[in-house]
Amino acid sequence: MNPTPPTVADLQCAIRNVPDFPKPGIQFKDITPVLADARLFAASIEHLTAGIAPGTVEAVVGIDARGFIFAAAAALRLQAGFVPVRKQGKLPAQTLEQSYDLEYGSNTVAIHADAVKPGSRVLLVDDLLATGGTAAAAVALLHRLHAEIVEARFLIELAFLHGRERLRGAPVRSLIVY
Repeated sequence: MNPTPPTVADLQCAIRNVPDFPKPGIQFKDITPVLADARLFAASIEHLTAGIAPGTVEAVVGIDARGFIFAAAAALRLQAGFVPVRKQGKLPAQTLEQSYDLEYGSNTVAIHADAVKPGSRVLLVDDLLATGGTAAAAVALLHRLHAEIVEARFLIELAFLHGRERLRGAPVRSLIVY
């Protein structure tokens, strides 16, 4: 007899809160317990790809760095390629770059200029949607490549930070919302 597959509630129970990391006042959502449990990790990919038939997207785009874990596994499940959006200076070929503002300063992410063909259907996947800066930069890069963003999916969303509002032009779905 096969045990019942883990639910989204089971995933949420496994996520560990780490107070004051990486700085005082932050409640860090630690996903490593989900990754360490094969059943929970598999369930997270099943839930992140639910409703998307294998072969209906050309690529799953993952955001540096934890997003790579979920996006690469989702790409395999969906029979699609995996495309990384990396921090500036980390990709070896010609790139497009997009800067975004942080609370104190800015950051830049990049994608290979030939990562997806115009009109390609892509799924954007990351572990966490917080303020939305990095995800919005990834969406902007995909728009510059003329990709069709089927959806942006996240394991966790911190709704009180309103990151979803920055992702106009991309439908958003989050499994766990705090």
